[in-house]
Amino acid sequence: MDVVLIMVLAFVGYIIAYKLYGEFIGKKIFQLSDKNKTPAEEFEDGIDYVPTKKGIIFGHHFTSIAGTGPIVGPAIAVIWGWVPAMIWVFVGSIVMGAVHDFSALVMSLRNQGKSISEISAQYVSKRIRYVFFLIVFIELWLFLAILGMIIAVIFHMYPQAVLPVWIEIPIAIILGRAIYKRNANVTKVTFVAVLTMYVFVVLGHWVPLDMPVIGSMPATGTWTIILFIYAFIASTLPVTTLLQPRDYINAWQLFVAMALLILGVVVASFSGLHFVAPAVQATPEGAPTLWPFLFITIACGAISGFHAVVASGTTAKQVAREEDAKFVGYGSMLMEGALSVLVIIATTAGIGLAARGDTTALTGIAKWTEHYASWSTAAGLGAKVSAFVEGSANMISYLGIPQYLGLIIMGVFVASFAGTSLDTTARLQRYVIQELLGANRVGASEKKTFFTNKYGATILALLTALILAFSTGVGGTGALALWPLFGANNQALAALALFTASVYLKQSKGTKYLVTFIPACFMMFMTTWALISNEITYFATGKVLLGSINLIIILIVVFVAFESFKALFRKVGKVIQEPSMA
Repeated sequence: MDVVLIMVLAFVGYIIAYKLYGEFIGKKIFQLSDKNKTPAEEFEDGIDYVPTKKGIIFGHHFTSIAGTGPIVGPAIAVIWGWVPAMIWVFVGSIVMGAVHDFSALVMSLRNQGKSISEISAQYVSKRIRYVFFLIVFIELWLFLAILGMIIAVIFHMYPQAVLPVWIEIPIAIILGRAIYKRNANVTKVTFVAVLTMYVFVVLGHWVPLDMPVIGSMPATGTWTIILFIYAFIASTLPVTTLLQPRDYINAWQLFVAMALLILGVVVASFSGLHFVAPAVQATPEGAPTLWPFLFITIACGAISGFHAVVASGTTAKQVAREEDAKFVGYGSMLMEGALSVLVIIATTAGIGLAARGDTTALTGIAKWTEHYASWSTAAGLGAKVSAFVEGSANMISYLGIPQYLGLIIMGVFVASFAGTSLDTTARLQRYVIQELLGANRVGASEKKTFFTNKYGATILALLTALILAFSTGVGGTGALALWPLFGANNQALAALALFTASVYLKQSKGTKYLVTFIPACFMMFMTTWALISNEITYFATGKVLLGSINLIIILIVVFVAFESFKALFRKVGKVIQEPSMA
């Protein structure tokens, strides 16, 4: 019952944090007011700027920020023990991650839906604009490459998940058309859409779709190319056509998966569910040190710079009322923390169970050790995903759901979330490229080039990511080697976004800025420590590409931190569209 107690305490803690700290941040620090006009209202165009109901935009935002991050990160980090991972996810998401996401969203809402890069240039210094754009570009570049390969590997591992994942596309298109074109009842069409999706989840067991080797191209390479073609189409369509309704469906898929996991934890606890992983394991074989790498490995689920890009990239263009920012920005991060709590339980307790009725399966610490015997064992993408999928399927089998079906449900869940992040990331990278070239800037020249229109910018975004994914061969294994670098870059971006928020809040009198400044300093210290450690490792092992990118990130972090500290002690410009902060 220790597992149930930990889960309940974490969930109750999140609810209290939302009611108290979330309310404090919203009312006292940022002074939210529906009197302030949002970018979705001011620039409504039916494509990118679309006023959206709170529940729908919550689903879109949550599924966009979540992806596989809150699954893969905690699934790796439990090699140091379940206690450090659980503490970081719980505390970090409340006082750092949710504050970070909420701050980025509000700043963008009050600055015409601009990206975090443009906002940093306005509040910190003009010099920082292109430097911040560069780190955001690197962030999205790495993430696009990694996401394509993650989905490809999942499809290869779980071919039964392929049909259900792809069938979500027509379901989402029909759902979006029903809601926006025919004004259908949201509750009814949501029920039909989700039910249809799960019918195909069951059918996936009988219709597995294995991708054959085509010439010298392995299955994962072919899937990666197909997924990037999909990402081009999805990310250039209006958000209401596919992106938003698909994310909304996946939000319900999350609710179903989390409900199954919660019930599975409770029921399985009567059959011996307990933590089989060590509480703390400071020096696993071949692993880097717990400090600082725990805080880099678990990003999504605790704090993630990618969330600032999403909040200020797509979400801020769709929030209809400013006061919705608390629910969408702060609330969605706590939901992600709750998901990570369940991932930790699945990979440290559920993995030790045998599926109900299976008397031959390896169980207990022996099963956990199979995945986490050493850092190299745990670091394999297949091991990360399977630890969560198998652990989850084991627990929900005690609800009477056959393990084969549980494996499909969780496989589809992981692949679907990665898919929503893939097309959202492609759209965000397009925005970055267009803004970098001045296409979206107020007062920009009317002269357009191929790479300032949405098609050219998207092609550039995806082509560079595909080259990176295939950097060590057509199997795309280069993307997997970039995961540690992505983690460090991601947390560096989170620290920089928090510094920008601190400068923004410093304009009002008092100590409001401390709610973002203290987390910024913590993340800056941990990230810089990890980046330097990585650089030493890359240099020693002759990894020139990784070392070069890592060095660029270090230089960016130092420059932006220096500029941010300077800005904190000087008077900055007035806030755009912010009467409540004047």
